[in-house]
Amino acid sequence: MATNDETLQMLKELTDARAIPGNEKEARDVMTKYITPFADEVFTDNLGSLIAKKVGKNDGPKVMVAGHLDEVGFMVTRIDDNGFVYFQTVGGWWSQVMLAQRVTLLTRKGDVTGIIGSKPPHILPAEARKKPVEIKDMFIDIGANSREDALEFGVRPGDSIVPYFEFTQMKNEKLLLAKAWDNRIGCAIAIEVLKQLKDQDHPNIVYGVGTVQEEVGLRGAKTSTNMVKPDIGFGVDVGIAGDTPGISEKEADSKIGEGPQIILYDASIVSHKGLRDFVLDTADEQNIPYQYATIAAGGTDSGSIHLTANGVPALSITIATRYIHTHAAILHRDDFENAVKLIVEVIKRLDADAVKQITFG
Repeated sequence: MATNDETLQMLKELTDARAIPGNEKEARDVMTKYITPFADEVFTDNLGSLIAKKVGKNDGPKVMVAGHLDEVGFMVTRIDDNGFVYFQTVGGWWSQVMLAQRVTLLTRKGDVTGIIGSKPPHILPAEARKKPVEIKDMFIDIGANSREDALEFGVRPGDSIVPYFEFTQMKNEKLLLAKAWDNRIGCAIAIEVLKQLKDQDHPNIVYGVGTVQEEVGLRGAKTSTNMVKPDIGFGVDVGIAGDTPGISEKEADSKIGEGPQIILYDASIVSHKGLRDFVLDTADEQNIPYQYATIAAGGTDSGSIHLTANGVPALSITIATRYIHTHAAILHRDDFENAVKLIVEVIKRLDADAVKQITFG
């Protein structure tokens, strides 16, 4: 594994990048910078998903490790006469985590700082104060006095709006606090897997992929998988941590720091049993910690990967993360490192015979 500073710098640059669905360039540029030294070839599909190819054995099976480049954010839809900006959510947001949060509008003239606002509670009737403010009643204050001001700042409909947050290593240095862990950690895993394989023999061709538009329907995974045509696919993403107050074990029982999550089931895929067993056997042999998880109401890129062409055995391996789809989330560095270790060990074993056994039993 790289020295602390190198890995932390990569994680900081990945999470600092601003990339909502449909405008992933900043994150793609960072991922390109870090993955290119370990790839034989780097290219994109026509929607902008990044694909880095590393050949171990030319006629070996194709293995895809995909994180997604995009993060949840917002898009400018209109500007009113007084210069207040109205917006559309892009990806899933919960209204209660949005108010009074700082955002950055990415305009053709540069960055514009804003704050998400609503009517103050002081002027609301008592009943209304008890209810969360609906997203449709929020706006963004960019300090403009008029629509003309806002236009002068460079703001126009369609501009990306991204959460503002600074990457922070917490007092417990294993815990990392940042925006967009969903899913720059998956991109980091794809980079690190190729890095770990740099001087290793592996009996296959590995594709480290950064997909676009996952948060709005697993879209880039469709196009990139069509381009790669893999034999085996891994979606690497964040999962739910159940180790904060008020969450029961039956709701979510994963804890940060106790290993990557093997996703048994989510709303987009029933994980492939043959591949899942292969991964679990590898983890047990290598004494790599892991946790089981299910996500009844969410999906991952594996949902698109496994339905490509005539089908791709696929599995999601995720990092338990607190406070996803907010301005900042927390994950544990050991889980990142163990996820990389597990995927690397699996790839070393995925020769043609293993893939045939996984696929056809």
